[in-house]
Amino acid sequence: MLPYKTAAEAEAALGRAMTGAETAWFSYSASVPDHVLYCHNVAILLLVYTLAPLPLALLDLLSAQRAVTSPLKLQPRAPRLSPADFLRCYLDTARVLLLTVGMLSIVSFPVVKMVGIRTGLPLPSLGEASAQMAVYLLVEDYLGYWIHRLLHTKWGYEKIHRVHHEFTAPVGYAAPYAHWAEVLILGVPSFTGPAIVPCHITTLWFWFVVRHIEAIEIHSG
Repeated sequence: MLPYKTAAEAEAALGRAMTGAETAWFSYSASVPDHVLYCHNVAILLLVYTLAPLPLALLDLLSAQRAVTSPLKLQPRAPRLSPADFLRCYLDTARVLLLTVGMLSIVSFPVVKMVGIRTGLPLPSLGEASAQMAVYLLVEDYLGYWIHRLLHTKWGYEKIHRVHHEFTAPVGYAAPYAHWAEVLILGVPSFTGPAIVPCHITTLWFWFVVRHIEAIEIHSG
């Protein structure tokens, strides 16, 4: 929650006029508690998960388009998923994401505040946000690789990671389809970067959107 009651107070604290983006942010967040802003991650994640895979999923489901998409498939001879398979994948994954990410957002907020994720003004510059995103991508790529290797050990695969591989010819909606423990474990690489290099909450939202879209694209087949 911003510590200013009016836009004039905010501008006085900044020592300048707010930008258009900052004015919009002030209007939206001035009276919203920080914990609620952080929990926006859950709604943003579910929205991206619902919409981002949809175009390619529709191409997969529409028989008239299969002649176009088949040559582009990494596994062109793999059986196509039925509408029921897509729906089951979506509903199961949405449920796991809601329960795991939702609960994690509730209990992890003190850690978010401790590492220095901020919600106030000023908003980050494009250069600042870009530099932070570059760090997050590198950290996540490195840690994600090694955690993925561990999940492919005999114990990790049999107890946890096998769920993710139920879809042998993956589609975008199967990107986060996994055991609830894997969803939590793979959240560690995504959050480590922001913990090392703290950012504004809006940058954190954007980072999670980019990371999720990247996972969807990788699994699109």
